[in-house]
Amino acid sequence: MSDSEKPGRYPRSANSLIASLVVTLLVVAAFVVFRAVTRDNKEIEPEAVDYLETVEQIQGSGARVAYPPELPQDWKVTGVAFTPGERGAFGLSMLTDDGTFVGLRQEDEGLDDLLATYVDEETVEGEPVTFDSPIATTWESYSDEGGDRAYATELGEDTLLVFGSADEDDQRLLIESLTTEPVS
Repeated sequence: MSDSEKPGRYPRSANSLIASLVVTLLVVAAFVVFRAVTRDNKEIEPEAVDYLETVEQIQGSGARVAYPPELPQDWKVTGVAFTPGERGAFGLSMLTDDGTFVGLRQEDEGLDDLLATYVDEETVEGEPVTFDSPIATTWESYSDEGGDRAYATELGEDTLLVFGSADEDDQRLLIESLTTEPVS
């Protein structure tokens, strides 16, 4: 038997294997802790988007969209979505002054589909709610188990949905500010 065919001199047992695994896990855990302590995690603040310019361009194409002409103090629009065409869609993503989300979506789509996409597949319908809004005074209300809420109404042939984790007062502020008037 040559030297290369002889077994090694260290003991090969289950205990040795377990000890090796424990040492390896300790080294990995120490590295993870070291990286967590020394990493400089910067909080990324979403940038505000100038949505009024987009609304003005949409209106210039002849489309009618609901939008807030101005936002409450310290709110910001973080995203604008527009799909032109016969079955166009418009949407705004916003953060309130306390950093909670509220969205607006207007499209020629069924309410159930919009609720499943933007709120939850298992929303619960609430009582109709009255708002002092130039768009509609009576809105349907919905919620989900996670605390999100949504309000919906019809705007011509489109469904208009206001939704998010923002509280009812913040969503009321948005709904009551909505207009379809030309951007001034």
